Amino acid sequence: MLLTGCGSGGRAPIEDRHSPAAVGGVASERYVVRRGDTLYAIAFRFGMDFRSVAAANGIASPYTIYPGQNLIIRSGSQQVAYSPPRSAPDTSTTRPAPVAAPATRAVPAPAPVTPSPAAPASGAPAAPRSADPAPPLAAARTPPAARLVPVSAWRWPSDGPVTRRYSATVHKGIDIGGRKGDPVVAVAAGDVVYAGTGIVGFGELLIIKHDDVYLSAYGHNDRLLVAEGARVAAGQQIAEKGSTGTDVVKLHFEIRKEGKPIDPLQLLPRR
Repeated sequence: MLLTGCGSGGRAPIEDRHSPAAVGGVASERYVVRRGDTLYAIAFRFGMDFRSVAAANGIASPYTIYPGQNLIIRSGSQQVAYSPPRSAPDTSTTRPAPVAAPATRAVPAPAPVTPSPAAPASGAPAAPRSADPAPPLAAARTPPAARLVPVSAWRWPSDGPVTRRYSATVHKGIDIGGRKGDPVVAVAAGDVVYAGTGIVGFGELLIIKHDDVYLSAYGHNDRLLVAEGARVAAGQQIAEKGSTGTDVVKLHFEIRKEGKPIDPLQLLPRR
């Protein structure tokens, strides 16, 4: 996937995750959804915009996927293009979505049930962790485009020295040193679209969607303090620094612009 495996010495397997064929032995044009996957995490793993993956597979917000589902990752040798106007709502495609039960995390196919009546658009709980046939709770909790605004300012995710810098070919973010338990904060307001250990090489990982352009990722945490689906404020503590998935305490931090990693130091304020 993207981040270099933040461990010391040598290149971690995750550095080769740009190629779909490198992920779980999946063929180059498709990816088989596994339990615990989300569309955002899959797009992150391949260095793609989540809307491109959604558009290629006819998946509309809230981007429900299921274990065993075959997703098209690339069309031929190229990523499927997605170029909405900057002011357009955060939707994946204009085609009707064939997906039924809404849940942002991949879950086992549910047993036959009768769908519940539509839920109200506000005050709904976070996205369900099981195959709940109820209406789009995730969408009700975090309406696309309604709450996310362009990032106007960035802040550092943690105190501590930068122990490893960004490299376009090897290391897709920066590493920030420190002590176990040091606070990790959100660099800007946004929605938590992934929280877990399902992406190899990142340990306890958080991914936050800030707007239609930017995602940020926080890896190797000792403890996550926010759940998937949560709305976080700029500067809010979201995790505690740790060494999960690596051999030294550090925060591996990335910023993705339209799915592609960029040097975080280009956006973070000088210090």
